[in-house]
Amino acid sequence: MKLLTFILTSDPQAIPLLGLLVDNDQTVVSLQAGRQVMSEDIAPFLVDMQAFLDGGEVAREASAKIRDFVSTQRPAGTTHPLSDVILLSPVPRPRSIRDCMVFEKHFIQATRTVVRWRSPFLANVDAWVEKWRGKPLFSVPDVWYKSPVYYKGNPFSVVGTDAKVYWPTYTKKLDYELEIGIFIGKTGRNITVEEAHKYIGGYTIYNDFSARDIQIQEMGGRLGPAKAKDFDTGNAIGPYLVTPDEVTNPYNLAMSASINAEEWSRGNSSEMHFSFEEIIAYISQDETLYPGEFIGSGTVGNGCGLELNRWLQRGDVVELKVQGLGILRNVIV
Repeated sequence: MKLLTFILTSDPQAIPLLGLLVDNDQTVVSLQAGRQVMSEDIAPFLVDMQAFLDGGEVAREASAKIRDFVSTQRPAGTTHPLSDVILLSPVPRPRSIRDCMVFEKHFIQATRTVVRWRSPFLANVDAWVEKWRGKPLFSVPDVWYKSPVYYKGNPFSVVGTDAKVYWPTYTKKLDYELEIGIFIGKTGRNITVEEAHKYIGGYTIYNDFSARDIQIQEMGGRLGPAKAKDFDTGNAIGPYLVTPDEVTNPYNLAMSASINAEEWSRGNSSEMHFSFEEIIAYISQDETLYPGEFIGSGTVGNGCGLELNRWLQRGDVVELKVQGLGILRNVIV
């Protein structure tokens, strides 16, 4: 299923609703409305996406039955054209945000850009060394290969597709990041790699907007990032939550980013050094994970302006596309 959180364009002040897509992703089924017609009651696990994830298998099975019922019967008031709704983040306020950095190419190329800013000569030497010995001069630290490092983001600053992203007043270098992410769908602690797939509630696209000049300053203090990531509208997630049964292989998904319809970035999830199952196992060591927590993959190689030394401007339309997960679109204002 492709699940979503939406409001009607005709009533943008209304309470957000939980839905899913049918008709080749062109029609939104309102799950609670379908439930009321089908069973003449209201299900607490269909109030919103957080309740759905908390509801586990019961919520998933009920939603599948509602989808099939509405798709065939088409009761009045249970469906809406996709063009008539506004999509929010699948979980408008995640219980937490953790964002990893599991793409080696991103680490190397981002580092090289920063080195080039400080010393073009060293950057050229680094590129030559990599060509000569197959490994850059400024290599990835050994600890990166041993465990999936991550930072914690602000769950109050999340927006969905087609939302405006407001340029932070304190940065001159605003950047996008092409990522995929998961929402946890089951409570667990000390989860094994082998069992971790059972805890993935669904996949989505993530754009971790970043103030790069501020990030470099902050992380010079051996902590962070902080204000480089923490600003209103800085975390774009969406457009849908795609359940694992619809994602045949999450580790072979084509990923691309376009700015004003010009492709800047292209990569593939196959380049992840750690899988989401390994990430879940690592994070859940002596720490309970709960439904609705979000985990990002980090930026795919070539997946941000920092690696390319190209930068966003006000008015830019940023589109991230991931095979099977849709398009996450935002405008910079």
